[in-house]
Amino acid sequence: MSNSFTAPLGDRPLQRIVRCNGGLALFGIGISLLVRARFGLAPWDVFHQGISEHLNIPIGTIIVLTSLAVMLLWIPLDQPVGLGTILNAIEIGLTVNIVLPLIPEIHGFAVRVLLMFAGIGIVAIASGLYIGSGLGPGPRDGLMMGLGAKGYRISRARTFVEVSVLIVGIALGGQAGIGTVLFAVGIGPLVARTIPILKMNARHST
Repeated sequence: MSNSFTAPLGDRPLQRIVRCNGGLALFGIGISLLVRARFGLAPWDVFHQGISEHLNIPIGTIIVLTSLAVMLLWIPLDQPVGLGTILNAIEIGLTVNIVLPLIPEIHGFAVRVLLMFAGIGIVAIASGLYIGSGLGPGPRDGLMMGLGAKGYRISRARTFVEVSVLIVGIALGGQAGIGTVLFAVGIGPLVARTIPILKMNARHST
């Protein structure tokens, strides 16, 4: 696996790292809100939660372990690892483990709906921050990029992978529902709006 970073740390490194870490922390908060909303999680998080329920291990820990396992699949794809990739693999899961116990179980329908939409919105903003920092893709996105570089059609590969992990997650007891559908349909357009706003463009010397 290549040891090169996808963005030069010499270009405002502190600002990039702060943005990346802030985005990843927000991502973990967004996942935690979706868990408490109980209307369904993103496909990968249905998988994470299913394994968590099946093995009685905190979901955040499963997120970290799954991220590291996915990164192993980068080896034959020769994908370069960015600092943001490593931070992504570790920080999101740790944040979920910290934040989720702090959010009580919610029973009011209206509040749960609010949590669902807030969770999706926060994940979109978080994605714009950490992707916009330019420090490397997350493990799962990097896997898709690597498959694309090898000639596979990314849209088909992504659909196959996400449907597969969703089915496994449901079979293991993960939450899937209207929140899963709304996340799958809405997160792409939302992130397409947040990235241009939050992206750090490279400085050009004059």
